[in-house]
Amino acid sequence: MNHRWMPRMGLVLWAGLFALTLTGGHAGGQSTAPTVGILSGGKSWEPVVAGLKDGMERLGYKQNKNIHYLTEDSKGEITDLAAQAKKLVDAKVDVIFALPTAHAEAAMKATTIVPVVFAWASDPIRSGLIASFAGSKNNLTGVTSYTAQLSEKRLELLKEIAPKVKRVLAPVSPKEIVSEMSFQYADSAAKRLGLQLVRREVLNKTDIEKLLAEKHKGIVDAILFLPSVLLINQSDLLIARSKEEKLPLTVTAEDMVERGALFTYGPDFRLVGAQSARLVVKVLRGEKPSDIPTEIPEKFLLTVNSSTMKLLGLKIPRTVAGRIDRLVD
Repeated sequence: MNHRWMPRMGLVLWAGLFALTLTGGHAGGQSTAPTVGILSGGKSWEPVVAGLKDGMERLGYKQNKNIHYLTEDSKGEITDLAAQAKKLVDAKVDVIFALPTAHAEAAMKATTIVPVVFAWASDPIRSGLIASFAGSKNNLTGVTSYTAQLSEKRLELLKEIAPKVKRVLAPVSPKEIVSEMSFQYADSAAKRLGLQLVRREVLNKTDIEKLLAEKHKGIVDAILFLPSVLLINQSDLLIARSKEEKLPLTVTAEDMVERGALFTYGPDFRLVGAQSARLVVKVLRGEKPSDIPTEIPEKFLLTVNSSTMKLLGLKIPRTVAGRIDRLVD
């Protein structure tokens, strides 16, 4: 048997194994596709997640080809967020995409190593997610929703659209920092506008059902929806009650206006998702989250439901008409 070829064969085998190591163990030079772990608040945030995936694909990351997604959906609850965040960390995802605020907080507590890109997080500095918009000084970056601060703007618009409003019901979920912060912003604006906020705390779905079973017409003149995982996933009840009692309801999301709320002013969900995709890609390409500035939404939209406007006997003021981005029926 001729053994002169044996050293050359060994060299070829060694070179092949070395190449596989460099490419993540896949033949043909294909590297292991990274995994984005998604920690989401439920159905209401599906448009943001859809926007993320669309944005990732436009940037060259196609699902199940060169990017994978692993989802933990809290389905409108906030009780098991720590365990769900830990599942994503234990699964060794390459980056966690967390939304909204409570979920970003859970991801932050679960890991200081895995990069976290948050979306729809309101006032990330006050909530402790980042040190500053310029640099987080930790493993987080993302896109703020600005929704707590926008509670002021929504009250201003409510006063313009329904000038007779004096007392405004404001359900608050005290366990969620974003809900508390939003109430503080709204309360400050209410005093400036000559309005009175009627604070009602809700801790669970039963509390919401009890609140909405009460008669509000004659006690309050409108309802201000404050951002909350608990409340947004029970928003159908709130919308139905507001229409039944003919109380103007201002909300935080376009889909709620499509379902009958009077109006919203805020970021577009899908656009925020697409904006977040750019940050996720930066992380996947090696940039440290601490070096990636946190962003605010690129566009804010005023969406009004014309059918609800008619139901309430209201007319769109001239001062507001030119600012409407979308009129739904």
